Amino acid sequence: MSLTLFDLTGKRALITGSSQGIGLALARGLAQAGAAIVLNGRDTAKLAAAAATLTTEGHRVLTLAFDATDHHSVRTAIDNFEAETGPIDILVNNAGMQHRGPLEEFPADAFERLLQTNVASVFHVGQAVARHMIARGAGKIVNICSVQSALARPGIAPYTATKGAVANLTKGMATDWAKYGLQCNGLAPGYFDTPLNKALVDDPTFTAWLAKRTPAGRWGRVEELVGACIFLSSAASSFVNGTTLYVDGGITASL
Repeated sequence: MSLTLFDLTGKRALITGSSQGIGLALARGLAQAGAAIVLNGRDTAKLAAAAATLTTEGHRVLTLAFDATDHHSVRTAIDNFEAETGPIDILVNNAGMQHRGPLEEFPADAFERLLQTNVASVFHVGQAVARHMIARGAGKIVNICSVQSALARPGIAPYTATKGAVANLTKGMATDWAKYGLQCNGLAPGYFDTPLNKALVDDPTFTAWLAKRTPAGRWGRVEELVGACIFLSSAASSFVNGTTLYVDGGITASL
């Protein structure tokens, strides 16, 4: 009985920003738990390549290209998909970007891009998908937060602001939508070896600092996020709402 709570057979999951990195790893993990997968991104070639890889692994995969920062495009794409293909039972809002620089010199246009990509996309896609979930009385939304939802470090203050906003938007989604049968939660990775973090992974000084700062003593592997995402996407979390689950090797627990 307990293992069936994590079974996603018969469910369909849309993962934004899923042609590489954490998004692709989560898509693969949800597929391994039984879900049919809908990959999303703006680069159709990268989407096709990711879909081909998952398909050769035996998974059921579709692609849905749209710009998650464009409200009209998002609404049109989601509504058409629901009408023509079927319901989206699980949404993982993963699309995001990073821009590093001292706060006193941070470019205003970069700040706006961070807001649109990291925060507005969660609103646009979350609202578009939730409208259909509400009508069905069920749905799972997992917003990818960050260790920076709780902590800050030099050079990424605007990114920290966006990830704090995503954590609080997640609380708002749960507060508004739990009464309709939706569970909306955040999944907050610590420091993971991903393309987004390549500059840090390639920096031996930072990697040495991270090993000392993190109780686990290492970078995270993207596959280590899968279990938490399956939990938040499945019946196992039926009374979990508005929370953020940190998967960070203990970094938020330790001074």
